[in-house]
Amino acid sequence: MRFFDTHAHIGLIYDDPIEQLRVIHQAKAAGVTRIISINNGLYDFKKVYSHLKAASGVYHAVGVGPSEVMNPGKDWIKTIEESVKLPNVIAIGETGLDYLKQYGDKKSQIELFITQLELAQKYEKPVIIHNREAGKDVFEILTDRIPDKGAILHCYGENAAYAKKCLDANLNVWFSFAGNLTYRNARNLHETVLNIPLDRILLETESPFMIPAEIREKKRTMPAYLPYTARFLSEMLEIPLEELADQLWKNSCKAFGLPE
Repeated sequence: MRFFDTHAHIGLIYDDPIEQLRVIHQAKAAGVTRIISINNGLYDFKKVYSHLKAASGVYHAVGVGPSEVMNPGKDWIKTIEESVKLPNVIAIGETGLDYLKQYGDKKSQIELFITQLELAQKYEKPVIIHNREAGKDVFEILTDRIPDKGAILHCYGENAAYAKKCLDANLNVWFSFAGNLTYRNARNLHETVLNIPLDRILLETESPFMIPAEIREKKRTMPAYLPYTARFLSEMLEIPLEELADQLWKNSCKAFGLPE
């Protein structure tokens, strides 16, 4: 079996490049043979990309998250435009809206988000969406501006009704679930995965956050732990793990425009 971790903050697990490569090797030993490295800030992107650009099976997204809205970096648009042309940079993100933390103001967050949606459209890349307590605005903005290559609703936290609303609107979106899917009280996520098409589901670790329930004693999540979430989903959907893993692999490759 092979697994695809669609969202991992490698630079937040370890800063050291040797340790980062060790994370990749451990993941491959666990069957997680493709990983998308995610960074909120452009400085972090440059550093992690330089460490991992030669690592096989590692892909990258470049973007500015809402937490960086007050200081996205000098010439940040130019930096994204240059970075998105680099080998194995396959998505814009993560970007989106976060009204829980109230970074900056809503207007500034929305402007930052829309600009990156436009960049995703310009450079024909999918976009990875961060959404915390901003579902209404995220939906309305995507309805008007979703790039042709689609969007990944990462660490999905809305409910089944929201997912249905996205699908009914014919939005080209994917629903990516992290380790919190395995939590007993995550009923909104359980209901969602039971009521959306299997071919729209992705899995991620959101490393180093969202540790699967089975290994809550660990200090941080690693890409190698993705199979714990996959096994939980397999049991919930009553689909053999090997069959599920194959479908999730196909979904992930399609979402990010990669060959299987």
